[in-house]
Amino acid sequence: MDINKLVTLLPDMAAFVTVVESESFSKAAQVLDMTPSGVSRQVSRLEKALQATLLERTTRKQTLTIAGQETYNYCKSIVDNAQEVINISEKNNNEIEGELRISTPKAFGNQVLQPLLIQFLNLYPNIKLKIKVTDQCCDPINDNLDLIFNLTNQPQENLVAKSLAKIDLILCATPKYLQDNDTPKHPSELHQHQCLSLGETQHDNKWGFKQGSEYYQIKVDGRFVVNHTEMRLNAVIHDLGIGIFPNFVVQEKLKQGLLLEVLPHWEVQGNYHGEVMLQFLKSQHMPNRLRVFIDFMVQQFKTET
Repeated sequence: MDINKLVTLLPDMAAFVTVVESESFSKAAQVLDMTPSGVSRQVSRLEKALQATLLERTTRKQTLTIAGQETYNYCKSIVDNAQEVINISEKNNNEIEGELRISTPKAFGNQVLQPLLIQFLNLYPNIKLKIKVTDQCCDPINDNLDLIFNLTNQPQENLVAKSLAKIDLILCATPKYLQDNDTPKHPSELHQHQCLSLGETQHDNKWGFKQGSEYYQIKVDGRFVVNHTEMRLNAVIHDLGIGIFPNFVVQEKLKQGLLLEVLPHWEVQGNYHGEVMLQFLKSQHMPNRLRVFIDFMVQQFKTET
């Protein structure tokens, strides 16, 4: 294949890689800012040039053929190397500028990250931040992101993971609720109480507690179930029952005496338990804007702790 023909196929190779990693033509079209039919034509053009079927297409999904898997491996290498070239260029540019695409969980983004992002933008006026706020698990490749914040004890294995802070879960209620309903001394007593759960899955009302080598799980119930942290917190503050929250959500309310920690000698197990993880793709030549953002966040969390 001559060099001219190869150059014309480079966009098709990039489109093919995006389709494979996005697992659909429609998602790839969103990433590439194209129509699904346009992406499909690019992949078909690559197949015609290589005289090989790369994807077995059905109405619901597409599967790599043997030739497709081998082609993907080589095309992926080309795309990755092209990204490294761009990163080298940005690294050598002393100006800190460009767009950063970031995802963050909702409560963490609102209560912890938001003021830090404003500080960062004030420090670097030529950087644009595009924030995706979601409690769903994100992936830098499929979701077209530079960096993701995770609250977890199991970071994604294919990404670089930088721990910023520890996240503890706090079981709490108002002094009035506990005075009116008696303070539980053991997790087993929670079945006598109004407990506010998320209701996102069938297991959200099963609360786990650990004390030394002892583990106890109890199925709780309550009159108010909601998968929104601030609404659940507001309900607890209005004496509707006992709730579980990440420490960053309730630490000020605990200091003010508006809430009291329940079962403080037990470690609460569940979602958001673990660490604040900063995760991103491994790269030999990281763009300046991403590097300064990571350094800024590491410094901010170090200062706060």
